[in-house]
Amino acid sequence: MTNRTEFRFAGSGGQGLILAGIILADAAVSQENKNAVQTQSYGPEARGGSSKSEVIVSDDTIEYPKATKLDYMIALTQESFSKYIGDLKDDGIVIVDREMVRDYSKAKGKLYVLDMVKTAREELGKLLGLNIIALGALVAISGIVSHESAEKALMSRVPKGFEEYNKKALEIGFRLAKEAKNNK
Repeated sequence: MTNRTEFRFAGSGGQGLILAGIILADAAVSQENKNAVQTQSYGPEARGGSSKSEVIVSDDTIEYPKATKLDYMIALTQESFSKYIGDLKDDGIVIVDREMVRDYSKAKGKLYVLDMVKTAREELGKLLGLNIIALGALVAISGIVSHESAEKALMSRVPKGFEEYNKKALEIGFRLAKEAKNNK
């Protein structure tokens, strides 16, 4: 039996969730010498359609590259939460945005309701970076990779001139998760 951990970032096209999944997989592989695979799926619409990014991380060989029963899920839209919550293990962890997901009555496992959108608007001035806030929250809650590994992988992927902005977004995610964990 392998020790695989399955993640899903789910939301709508344009939110940058595929990039968040790629960064998580990169942090696991390049920074922590783990095995990881990342897959993605999105609707035919360029923006606004459903989008998901899945990452599987393991110390062992990953025999099957698709998520079968999620350990962690981030949902940044109500539609994605409702569509995918059934894929979460009974003891899994789901992270939702308070503004974007209002009905989480079907949640199972452990639920974290974070103010990611609100905080992005207030502290970043726009929603660009919401995916990185979500990534930071997921890393802090799951512990699958270190904060340093996530930051290094992020810095290797962001365009020149946006390093500080993205570092700030990642730190916001870490902080929101820490605050939520302390309140549990």
